[in-house]
Amino acid sequence: APADLAFVLADGLSALALQRQALPLFTALRERLLAEGGWSWAPPVVATQARVALGDEVGALLNARCVVVLIGERPGLSAPDSLGLYFSWAPRLGLVDAQRNCISNVRPEGLAPAAAAAKLHALLREARTRQLSGVALKDEQDDRAPGLAGAPLMQRLAAG
Repeated sequence: APADLAFVLADGLSALALQRQALPLFTALRERLLAEGGWSWAPPVVATQARVALGDEVGALLNARCVVVLIGERPGLSAPDSLGLYFSWAPRLGLVDAQRNCISNVRPEGLAPAAAAAKLHALLREARTRQLSGVALKDEQDDRAPGLAGAPLMQRLAAG
C-alpha cells in the first residue's frame, strides 16, 4: 500500500540546518503522528545538492500521498542553520510553488522545531482532509502570543 507521507532530507543551502533541526523536528512530528494514528510513512530519502522540486519526483516515485521536503536555507548571514519545510499533496512532476506549502525559519531562534512540527501536523491533517496543498490550504493556526489576540497592534508588536 502506498505511504501517506514521504520525507526528503535535502542539504540545500545549509547542511548545518539539516544536522541541527531535522532530528528534533522529526521526533516531535513522529509523536504527533503516532498519537493521532492512521498515518504511514516511507523510509526517508537523503538528497545532496537538492532543490525543493525534487520532493515531487521522489513522492511520485514512492507513490506517496504527500511529500515533505526538509531543506537547509540561508535567509541571511545571521541564520546559517535555518530549515525550510515544503510539502505537496499528490506529488508529481510539474508542480509549481503555488501548489506547495512552506514553513520557514525552523530553528531555535526562529520557529522552534517542536512548534514547526505542530504547525506541519495541523497542515498535513487539513491537506489529507481536503486532498490538496498550496495556496488553497491556509495555515489557520494563531501564531500570536497567548492573551494578545484582541490586543492593539502596537501592544502585540511590543510583546513579540
